Amino acid sequence: MELHQIQKPVLPNGTIVIDELPFAAGEMVKITIEKAPKFDPDNPYPLRGTPYRYDDPFGPAVPLDEWDALK
Repeated sequence: MELHQIQKPVLPNGTIVIDELPFAAGEMVKITIEKAPKFDPDNPYPLRGTPYRYDDPFGPAVPLDEWDALK
């Protein structure tokens, strides 16, 4: 199944208009509606100040002896 995502505003009459779909006429599609997360333009870095920290951000993700490419 291919996933195509678009964002459209809800019109004042409560409808959403989706045009130029990448499907043929008569083709069955599945529609799921999810409210888009709000983006705060005044806070472009929403994770700044969160309690996450990286002890070794440039270290290997797995131990070197477990890398198949090195064997």
